[in-house]
Amino acid sequence: MTSSSLSLQARRALVRDYKQSFPLLGIYAVRCDAAGLLRLGASRNVDGMLNRIRFELATGLQRDAALSRAWASHGEQAFRFEVLDRVKQRDDPDFDYETELQALLALWQAELQPESMAAGEQP
Repeated sequence: MTSSSLSLQARRALVRDYKQSFPLLGIYAVRCDAAGLLRLGASRNVDGMLNRIRFELATGLQRDAALSRAWASHGEQAFRFEVLDRVKQRDDPDFDYETELQALLALWQAELQPESMAAGEQP
């Protein structure tokens, strides 16, 4: 048990550091090359979103029917889950991270032209 090996003060410091850490805002892509599918999205927790999508596909709960069909036809090995870009922390406390996130998504959509994924839509 690792919790007993850490002092209470050390555990509190780890929790405090975690709570104060900058969130992993970013742009992600879910690709199935075998089916020719590409889905882009923006998330305030990009790693968590990719885990969610992977879980939903594995358990049959994914709302994107084309992704679900591709998963059923081609399997997990045909999929790539990628973080394309991350929003960097700024010194300005008034910086609008949501606007920056949406601007990055628009840039990636223009560059990669994903099939049928509207700006800001979640898979």
